[in-house]
Parts: sequence; structure tokens; C-alpha cells
Amino acid sequence: MADSREVVLGRIRAALADRPSAPPVVRDYDSSRDIADVVGLFAERAADYRAVVRRVRDLGGEIDASLRARGVRRMVAPDDLPGWWRVGEVVWSLDEPGHPLSIGALDRADGVLTGCAVAIAETGTVVLDAGEGQGRRALTLLPDYHLCVVRADQVVGTVPEALARLSPTSPLTFVSGPSATSDIELDRVEGVHGPRNLEILIVD
Repeated sequence: MADSREVVLGRIRAALADRPSAPPVVRDYDSSRDIADVVGLFAERAADYRAVVRRVRDLGGEIDASLRARGVRRMVAPDDLPGWWRVGEVVWSLDEPGHPLSIGALDRADGVLTGCAVAIAETGTVVLDAGEGQGRRALTLLPDYHLCVVRADQVVGTVPEALARLSPTSPLTFVSGPSATSDIELDRVEGVHGPRNLEILIVD
């Protein structure tokens, strides 16, 4: 004798038996845009989100200039960040997979320096996927200042183009400007879910 589960499933199958199959989902929507200057648009949109954005050529010198301008003394970075990025009269603490920095150490740091996986021009968004030079997610959520390096060839026009470069199994973090919320009385408060200060250096 069939159990209750099989009875219920049998009734469902019978009810659906005479229904036509669902039509296929058409996915012919646009995935790209004709953007004359994707890097320029990204810089403009990221700045609209209150990020500090600069297009640079001498990356080492510009990183040093950014750190000096902010007067930072203690910076953290993923252990696979290029060594020549760690410049200036700054104490650098490296976050290693086998020896991660503590929550307290990350909170006490003046800021963090990372690269990124891809950047999206239309939305002014930087995407991190824990890949090379990016580190684990906590690195870019706890320090108050995030200095992010974006190569010009990492900038794409649209979200679909960005997703095509990313793995869905990676821990993806989408960053559009400094962390902020306006949930309470519509007053903007920055630094709630991440750094209050985001600076982006676009390497041409």
C-alpha cells in the first residue's frame, strides 16, 4: 500500500499531466553596451558614489602619495599583493592564509591595500573575488580606509560582462563607493558595513 507521500505526489503528477510544458526562457537580452570610454565612465560613476578616484601611471609613487596624504601609519594587505606596492613609511602587516590577522589587528589598522577582480563602468562598482592580491573578505570590511588598485584592462561596461569574468563559486564582494546606509530617518551614515573611505587608483 502506498504511503501518504506517494499518494500526494501521485495526485500532483496527475494534476499536472495535461498541462503544456513551460516555454523556454528567452535569454537574448543585451549583455554589453557601446561605451566609447569604459574607463572614463567607471571613474565618473565611482566618483558619484563618493569614492576618491584617480587615474595614474606611476602606481608605486601614487600609492605612496595617497598614504602620505591620509597620514596613515599602519596598513594591512594580502600576502600575495605585489611587494613593490607596499611603499612608504608605513608598517605593513600581511594577512596570510595560514596565519590570518586577528579581528583586532584589522580593526586597529589605518587601512588596507588590495587589487580587484573586475570593475563595472555602468555602476561604478569594484568586484573582489578573493583572488590574487585581494585577500579574504574581512580585509576589506574592517579597516576604515580601502585603497584599491584597478587596472584599465579590468574595467568592463556592464554587469553581465563582469559576471562572465567571475566564478559563481568564488566569494564575491561588490563595492560601489564607501559603505553607507540611509535606513534610519533617511540620514546617510557611512562606515556601517565596511570602510568609510574608498580610494581607487586606475592604472592606465
